[in-house]
Amino acid sequence: MRSLVCVLLLSVLYIAAFPLSARSEDLKTLTLYHDSDYSNHYESAYAMKMGVLTALAEINNNVQDYQLTLIEKDNRGNANRSLLHMQQFLKDPNALVFIGGLHSPPYIKNREFINKNKLLLLLPWAAGGSITRYPSDDNWVFRLSVDDTKAGYRMAQFATQTLNCKNPLLLLEDTPWGKSNNNTMLKAFGDIKPQVKWFNWNTKINNAKLMLHQIKNTPAECILFVGNAIEGAVFINAMASFAKNERLPIVSHWGITGGVIFANVEKAIKSNLSLHFIQSCFSFLKTPQTALTKNVIAQSLSLKPTPVAPTELISPAGFIHAYDLTKLLLQGISQITLTDNTEHNRAKIKNALENLTMPVNGLIKQYQRPFAVWSANNIDAHEALGFDDLCMANYQPDGKIHIIENPIGNIE
Repeated sequence: MRSLVCVLLLSVLYIAAFPLSARSEDLKTLTLYHDSDYSNHYESAYAMKMGVLTALAEINNNVQDYQLTLIEKDNRGNANRSLLHMQQFLKDPNALVFIGGLHSPPYIKNREFINKNKLLLLLPWAAGGSITRYPSDDNWVFRLSVDDTKAGYRMAQFATQTLNCKNPLLLLEDTPWGKSNNNTMLKAFGDIKPQVKWFNWNTKINNAKLMLHQIKNTPAECILFVGNAIEGAVFINAMASFAKNERLPIVSHWGITGGVIFANVEKAIKSNLSLHFIQSCFSFLKTPQTALTKNVIAQSLSLKPTPVAPTELISPAGFIHAYDLTKLLLQGISQITLTDNTEHNRAKIKNALENLTMPVNGLIKQYQRPFAVWSANNIDAHEALGFDDLCMANYQPDGKIHIIENPIGNIE
């Protein structure tokens, strides 16, 4: 009798401790793939990952009795590795959405594959203009990030109006991303015809100094730079090696903030080198903080097993964009009924994203129907951010990113 009582008591205690509705083993799982450069630009990959996880934690990682989990997929900046991850995703019966990473080339090169295979791709970083502009209403790529078709205009505006640069020079990485920016920036400068110089990944300091020495012997008054953190640090330090009166201001795309850069250029920054770069217009450091900002910080600090402080991230924009984009995804999911057919789920989510019925409060702004069905008459249909959401920024002496408010009377 005593044994029976003990068994019953233990059963009651087990059920109390692990109620059926809360036991993860009883929940079906849906996976979110995060394809990013975890090897060479870990800081941005990590920031995006934690932004997604923070948004998911707000709903206990559970939607419609499905457990949502994130899988890291390291593409190392290689388009073929991203393609392999996409193929794995399409074979995974639990795969729900594919979240992109820092580099644009993997999604530019594989754009046809992505859309032909109805792979639902969400972009919180990669800025290549063509990625979201697949010429069909059957367009499966959605972005909440800097968009190159607008970034070049903001950078050109800052160079000419704020820095009063009459003779800009474009220094671009020789990749599809660099070429995408070349086209936009040449349009953005209008009657000004900047010179263009190209560099390759893994350019070393001596080659960078040689290139900059050649640039100094041209009429160039400022440099508009498009590259990532590794090459960005090389060119910034190369510029800092010149006498102060021989240096040119650098206006950079935001790729330089995707990895460890401040620690590698701190001396250059503190030597009063002129360096500005583009970001979206939200900062966790802005005061007073909104209630939403405070709640997001508190949620991220309570993440298990690894809490994160968004204010300390090296690449905070990755967190900000991924958080907001995940909130839009969750709103889209709330408008459908999930099933065990993931292809069906992805199609319904795509349609829901193009027809969000409720405003979504994000860190950057409140989103009112940010997406629509893509068409040649609405080429920004899959872009959640507009020109007014892009700001210039610089590094403070402590390495924190300071957002510069846009000028009044801002015209694209």
